[in-house]
Amino acid sequence: MNDISAPMGVQEAFDQALKQGRFLVQQCDGCHRHVYFPRELCPHCGHGSLQAVEPCGRGTVHAVTTVRRKPADGGDFNVSLIDLEEGVRMMSRVEGVTPDQVVIGMKVTARVADGIVLFDAVEAQ
Repeated sequence: MNDISAPMGVQEAFDQALKQGRFLVQQCDGCHRHVYFPRELCPHCGHGSLQAVEPCGRGTVHAVTTVRRKPADGGDFNVSLIDLEEGVRMMSRVEGVTPDQVVIGMKVTARVADGIVLFDAVEAQ
């Protein structure tokens, strides 16, 4: 993997990866914990070497709220906090279901669309 702290800076490198359809998080070379959002130093141990890695993309809805909009403005949508299996939490939304169907504990999987990370509900096994 490319080092996310390339000369362009961590956020720009992360954004470039998203534009290419790649979802990356960082992993610390010191404590080996994952980090999200992109940073220069590990928030867990302070180590200065963080590598870009592709997460597995599986997660669980930690919290959810519904943003209400008029149908003419696109209708309602959910804003969700997702806990990835790697141990990081991120804000996004779950698509493919109505906002009232998104519930805490729901299993989801990540995908990149239009340069942002979105999640889809995982069918119950």
